[in-house]
Amino acid sequence: MHVRVLVLLSLAAAALAQDAAPVKLTLRDAVGLALKQNPQVILANLGVAQSEQDRLIARSGLLPQAAARASEAVNRVNLEASIGFKFPGFAQHVGPYWVNQGGVGFSAPVFDLTLWGRYRASRIGIASARAQETSVREESVLMVVSQYLGSQRAAAEVQAAQSRVDLAQALYDQAADLQTHGVGTGIDTLRANVQLQNEKQRLIVARTQLETSLFGLARLLNLEPQQKIELADQVSFFETPEVSADQTLERAFQVRPELRQIVSLQQQAAVELKSAGDARLPKVSATGFWAEQGVTGSNVIPVYQYQVNLEVPVFTGGRMEAERSKAEIAIRQLRQQEQEVRSRIALEVKTALAQVESSRSEVDVARLGVQLARQEVTQARDRFQAGVANNIEIVTAQDELARANDNQIGALYRYNQSRADLARSVGQMEALYGK
Repeated sequence: MHVRVLVLLSLAAAALAQDAAPVKLTLRDAVGLALKQNPQVILANLGVAQSEQDRLIARSGLLPQAAARASEAVNRVNLEASIGFKFPGFAQHVGPYWVNQGGVGFSAPVFDLTLWGRYRASRIGIASARAQETSVREESVLMVVSQYLGSQRAAAEVQAAQSRVDLAQALYDQAADLQTHGVGTGIDTLRANVQLQNEKQRLIVARTQLETSLFGLARLLNLEPQQKIELADQVSFFETPEVSADQTLERAFQVRPELRQIVSLQQQAAVELKSAGDARLPKVSATGFWAEQGVTGSNVIPVYQYQVNLEVPVFTGGRMEAERSKAEIAIRQLRQQEQEVRSRIALEVKTALAQVESSRSEVDVARLGVQLARQEVTQARDRFQAGVANNIEIVTAQDELARANDNQIGALYRYNQSRADLARSVGQMEALYGK
């Protein structure tokens, strides 16, 4: 009975999941959801929070430290072992006796440039972590936008395939009607039926592609596996908005988070190089404690010790020179990385601009091609209805229309994707698609 109840509950839960209304998402909604739920974005946010804590830890090294201390000890001392000989008439040992102590100890750095350098490096590390976070957010937005555009393309292909199925069905009905009235031939009807089945098969493939593309989008958005998605921006796929005028190479060099991260790392490495040199300087610190100390409660008296410490490095086994060389090597590496990133950004921007211009021209040509293909279908259909020609012309026109639809959808997808690539190349993905 218990097993049956569990089975019924699982079936009911599955039915509820299947009957759950799909989530309608615009492109902006999808981007916002990804920035909230994508694991990589969450990890990047945690990285920024961790760098903030690193700054607080480094700052604490510059501040005085204080701690309360309390102890109770039992002592028994061997006098002969402690002083090296035995006093005649005295016992060999003292004790056992109890010592109680309670008070406060402190330490404070007075002069230590390495601690100040560590704090400065931690502050720069926050800027580096924030640039890394921005880079992850830009990549996440690009992935979601690309997947959403792919889903829009699949939805447009489904719509076009359904339109061609409706047209093929009408042409098949026309051929069958002409054959019934003795005007058409059986081969025309058969040819129209074959074309109808071909278009139905293309529709099945298009629907499957749309479904799998939506699965990929749900995965990027970190949604539940049972949650279905519907696109709310299908019409926008056929739009070709103008490209922003500030999407230039100079703008990319200023905004791209990868470059800002490298600049922060260079500053951090420069601070570490200076700290490696400062490690040769003397360090001054102050320590001490104050406590109430006694054997019993009746003889407790205040005791204290205050001291100033001076530490001068004399021999470190080559550690300081190695740290300095390591910092210099890191700076040279970062300079090479900056040069490589600048070259990559320039290539991405110029490539994206060229693809935007090319794809916009493709869209214009493809739209004209669709219009002409539809006119060809209409004329071929009229000629077949008038008995001037068989439906071979119609089948050919249908194939041309299918090719024209594919060209148009492909051109629109390439334009929208190249526009997204251009926004990514200048560091404006979130600004363009997320706000």
